[in-house]
Amino acid sequence: MNQRIIILLCSILALGFVQTLTAAEQGDAMPDCTLADGATGYKLKSLQGKVLYVDFWASWCGPCAKSFPFLNHLNHQFKDRGLQVIGINLDEKPEDAQDFLAQYPAEFTVASGANQQCALDFGVKAMPSSYLVDRKGRIRHIHLGFKSDEAEDLTALVEQLIAEH
Repeated sequence: MNQRIIILLCSILALGFVQTLTAAEQGDAMPDCTLADGATGYKLKSLQGKVLYVDFWASWCGPCAKSFPFLNHLNHQFKDRGLQVIGINLDEKPEDAQDFLAQYPAEFTVASGANQQCALDFGVKAMPSSYLVDRKGRIRHIHLGFKSDEAEDLTALVEQLIAEH
């Protein structure tokens, strides 16, 4: 086997191993990403004190489209009780996200994570990837993918965290 190919394969394996080591896990402090909300940037940790439902999504993701009605419902049901739903878009082209949002409107905060650093900090492994964060900034639940029949369990987790003070 060519030495270049061996070096390339070793590099790819090492990068995957490093991402696994640095991926956010249940019980960890939430990474402090910088997000863009239109022309404004802010740190994710500035929202500490609220229960956060952080959802990474992209326009090409079928389950993401199915999750938006659920996220809208969560936002309406719990925003006055301390929940902040944040959808972090990972599309490289902003127009892809805009087209998606025209078809599947978001009634919650949508931020851009186009530089991918936030997704790397969280260790996003699937689309969508959702992180439920308590008021102290600790990741309490990680959910990969989305199926409608999971909505009831996710809602119960949100209710549980909102009830904690």
